[in-house]
Amino acid sequence: MQLSQNPSSKTKKKNPLWVFGAILAFLLTQLKVLIPLLKLSKFGATFISIAITIAGYALIAPLPFAIGLVTMIFIHELGHVFAAKRKGLPVSAPLFIPFLGALITMKRNPRDAVTEAYIAYGGPLLGTIGATAAFGLGMYLDSGILISIAYTGLFLNLINLLPIHPLDGGRISTAVTRWLWLVGLIGGLAVIIYLRSFLFLIIWIMFAWDLYKKFVKYRNKPQLFHFHPRFDMTAQHLLEQGYMIPGEDHKRNLDFTTYSDTSEENAGAQMLQVSWDAIDFETKFLLPRQSIVHRVQVTKIERANREDGLHLILHCDVELEPYDNDAYYEVPTASRWKFGIAYAGLAIYLLAMMNWIHGVLPPS
Repeated sequence: MQLSQNPSSKTKKKNPLWVFGAILAFLLTQLKVLIPLLKLSKFGATFISIAITIAGYALIAPLPFAIGLVTMIFIHELGHVFAAKRKGLPVSAPLFIPFLGALITMKRNPRDAVTEAYIAYGGPLLGTIGATAAFGLGMYLDSGILISIAYTGLFLNLINLLPIHPLDGGRISTAVTRWLWLVGLIGGLAVIIYLRSFLFLIIWIMFAWDLYKKFVKYRNKPQLFHFHPRFDMTAQHLLEQGYMIPGEDHKRNLDFTTYSDTSEENAGAQMLQVSWDAIDFETKFLLPRQSIVHRVQVTKIERANREDGLHLILHCDVELEPYDNDAYYEVPTASRWKFGIAYAGLAIYLLAMMNWIHGVLPPS
């Protein structure tokens, strides 16, 4: 198809800016109906990050392209959200990062590789559908910029299928075979060198380091992690009752227990409950991942005088060992085949579409 260069063509008459602006606005408004799990009261950060990201891309590309690209990324992220919803996993609203893409965070991790792969596959699947729709719209409107947006969307979804963590392909691989990680380690590096992408090179280095730690460095010994929560507690009543308030450099181990949360929002997530009976302190919080907790220690105590009296800020160190359950990667053979075929099929479709569009776009 020869794209029209005449100023009176459809491209000029129907500026794609309004098309993608309308699509993006529609998707955002429909979140109130489609995704109550996103808690729209906290969705302001998404709107702000979308505006900043569009502005960032508009500095180096036409505004219609910037809006279209953000729309493509947004549709991709919605695929993850819908997939997570179907699996009953609560997720955050999408957050856009200029020139890096977007992300959502899950409030608890999947329980098995099949669930992880299902959620990962939802992004490139819906993203590919969105890019294909943009291509069809571009052909109908005879719009080169719409077709360019579609091509970029297809390319981004294809790159996301590389079997490298934390890309979607690396997560889908958990339900196919983890040997694909080796393919990603070798083949992925070749692709990244060809693309000359510094960002993807950083992702590859992190992936390679993670594989080294998992299968070499810590293969036969535990890998310990630390995280450092802080807790604010009122202490005026202790002062009035004559309790001895610990000093700033006081250190002590706290009693703790772990348990699974049964609430609807965090069902199955691992919780940690800690207590210090001497100062009547007790709290509980969500652990960042399934872990064996070795120690909870107070490392520092700050005092703060506020309107309601004395407060203590407890700085803690939690030492934990991630719990790697081999059963997590036990996937039925039928599921491995289904994900493998779906994974390969989507990659082939993306390559075929991109090759087709090469013949449609005018020479640059």
